[in-house]
Order: sequence, then structure tokens, then C-alpha cells
Amino acid sequence: MENSIFESNLQLIDGDLPKICAHMLKKYYSSGINTVRDSLKTLISSNPLDYNLSSGHPFYEYKFKKLLAECALGMLPSKVWNGTVDATGGYIIVKENGEVLCYHLFNRNEFEVYLINNTKFDTPSATRHDFGYIYRDEENGKYYIKLNLQVRFIK
Repeated sequence: MENSIFESNLQLIDGDLPKICAHMLKKYYSSGINTVRDSLKTLISSNPLDYNLSSGHPFYEYKFKKLLAECALGMLPSKVWNGTVDATGGYIIVKENGEVLCYHLFNRNEFEVYLINNTKFDTPSATRHDFGYIYRDEENGKYYIKLNLQVRFIK
């Protein structure tokens, strides 16, 4: 990851989150699968981190929904995060049709499921955000593709 603060924030939530995000991002850019729900299904099917899924543990979904919840409750990619959420009472979502959803933090599981089911990956402007190209790392001589992780609500 280019942004070491964001990488550390992800690792604070779960040490495997940078790898999970990388696999989901790669799948999004290579296949067009854009909903978080569908991306997770693909990830579970391929199991790139080789978790023992035989007992039904939802490793990928659990870890990614924690990321979504922490982002929704105040974690920012460019600011060192200490695990303290900014929203202490809950979260209000106003849908396009005017419906208001209110999730109190004691309904956190419901809130996290809502996030998984109602978010998608999106591609921001490549020129504005300076990504979408191949570059060579001068230190190790390897080539990389600079991608951008952006998650939005499904309209």
C-alpha cells in the first residue's frame, strides 16, 4: 500500500485487511464485480488467504464489515486512527427515496450487515486522484499498478 497510515489503520482492525482489500480491489478492476457482497462471494470461493473455511467461519465477511463500520464511524485513511469511533450514539442514513434508517450502536451487527449489502466499489477520476497506471519501484525494480480503493453506497 502506498499510504502507510491507511495500511496501519487497516492492520489495527485486522492484520489481514490490507491483503483482503488488495484481492477485492484486484477483482473489481479485473472483472467489474463491484458490489461488496458479490466481491466477498468471489473472495470466499477463491480463498486466497487460505483460511480454513470448513467449519463455516465467515473470515472475509467479518473482517471487511469491520472495516466498513469503522470507516462509517470515523476512521479516515490519511489520519492515524486509535480505534475510537467518532459516532458514539449511532448512524443515520437517508435513502434517495427519503426513507430514514437509524442504527444505534447497540444494533451494530445489523448496521454492519446493512453496510455489506449496500456498498460497492467505485472508480474515482484517475487523473484527479493520480492512479490507474503501471509504475516501477526504483528500490526493488518491480513493477506495480497503482489502484484506488473507493467504497460508496449503492443508490
